[in-house]
Amino acid sequence: MKRNDVLIPAEELDRQREIRQQLYQRISRLPEQPLAMVDTYGCQQNEADSEQIRGMLSEMGYAFTEDEGEADVIVINTCAVREHAEMRVLGNVGALTHTKRRKPSQIICLCGCAMQEPHMAEKIKKSFRHVDLVFGPHVLWKFPELLSQVLDKQKRVFETPDDPGRIAEGLPVVRQGKLKAWVSIMYGCNNFCTYCIVPYVRGRERSREPERILEEVRQLAAEGCKDITLLGQNVNSYGKDLGLDIDFADLLEMVNAVPGDFLIRFMSSHPKDASQKLFETMARCEKVAPQLHLPVQAGNDRVLKAMNRHYDRAAYLDEIRRLRELMPDIVLTSDIIVGFPGETTEEFEDTLSLLAEVRYDALFTFIYSPREGTPAAMLPDPMSKEEKNRNFQRLVALQNQISAEKHAAYVGKTLRVLVDGENADGKHTLTARTDGGRLVHLNGDKALVGTWQQAKITGSSNWALFGELV
Repeated sequence: MKRNDVLIPAEELDRQREIRQQLYQRISRLPEQPLAMVDTYGCQQNEADSEQIRGMLSEMGYAFTEDEGEADVIVINTCAVREHAEMRVLGNVGALTHTKRRKPSQIICLCGCAMQEPHMAEKIKKSFRHVDLVFGPHVLWKFPELLSQVLDKQKRVFETPDDPGRIAEGLPVVRQGKLKAWVSIMYGCNNFCTYCIVPYVRGRERSREPERILEEVRQLAAEGCKDITLLGQNVNSYGKDLGLDIDFADLLEMVNAVPGDFLIRFMSSHPKDASQKLFETMARCEKVAPQLHLPVQAGNDRVLKAMNRHYDRAAYLDEIRRLRELMPDIVLTSDIIVGFPGETTEEFEDTLSLLAEVRYDALFTFIYSPREGTPAAMLPDPMSKEEKNRNFQRLVALQNQISAEKHAAYVGKTLRVLVDGENADGKHTLTARTDGGRLVHLNGDKALVGTWQQAKITGSSNWALFGELV
């Protein structure tokens, strides 16, 4: 993609801004302020997209609600990574026939990755007649225009163009809180792992200009944000399309230099692009959290090749070794797929042995879910569902044991934590996170939310730490 084709022209964005203002004038004349509800499924990038949708709705004059029954506009931001997420969305969208019946003027919108899949958009068009607007990630910036068409023409609108995607700068944002923030640094993916639908629905890799990213980070830091996560489908590919001789490690150093008391996290990282330069930058930059999510997906070389991952087991383990030499206390997490088409239980044993060798702090585990349109969906898959489930349970049991042991090693230590919320478990009043991202349950005054504190760890479980404020 040529860089000039990536950036949406200012005049097109100005036109959307004018439509938002026109809708605001129209909505402000209503006897009551209308309400909008935005429901998000899937990854952090979807969360960041939903913050922009809320920003546009706010500028159009909407307030927000969590009750679909009282909402005038409902936006459901969907995920396509696994079948389970799609089925949940369809079930919840089907249930909205009841709210629409009680409130015929309600506008129901579906967006996100699942809507960019042709078969899903067609299913909504034919079987979910109460849905008014469907749009894909590529045209999120046109949401005001699309909503205006629904309001004006009183007919359904479908906008899911098949294109490589672009970048819209300057969209308004309504964040869920002021303590933590997502900052998208790039969009799309060029890797085409054989099991993954993301490159087909999110488009090609395209990086934001570093100065626009730094401008956003500076504003967040000035507003007191304490935890900033840089987002991309593969952040390690950042900058390859910019022509500026700036890579992700360089960007990380630039963000680290922004004044303010905040932590920098990032995800996701692809092992094929995780460089020694990146590891050294992480170790050197004091604001970069001692945490890395590095998805391995499988521990067997044949399976990794079939997944089109572009690294082997030895290369991955060497990266872990080099990173731990620089950051011995790094918190490591990963993704693993169980039951990829053609994987044997003998090959799965290699994944278990890799897990035992690396000893992740936590793991995100999934049984393979075929995605229509991906190469893996056409591969023979002889392993039974029962055997996949047994292997999955073995993986979870091993990781639970490792997580329990890793967490138990924190007991007796005093750590810096960011108190990030009130607790609802009935035993503790506060939740906090260590610099490495570990959840800590504490007791203390809710006025401490948003502050750094020292916490002595007094107990642990597979999933969390327990402590007391020092």
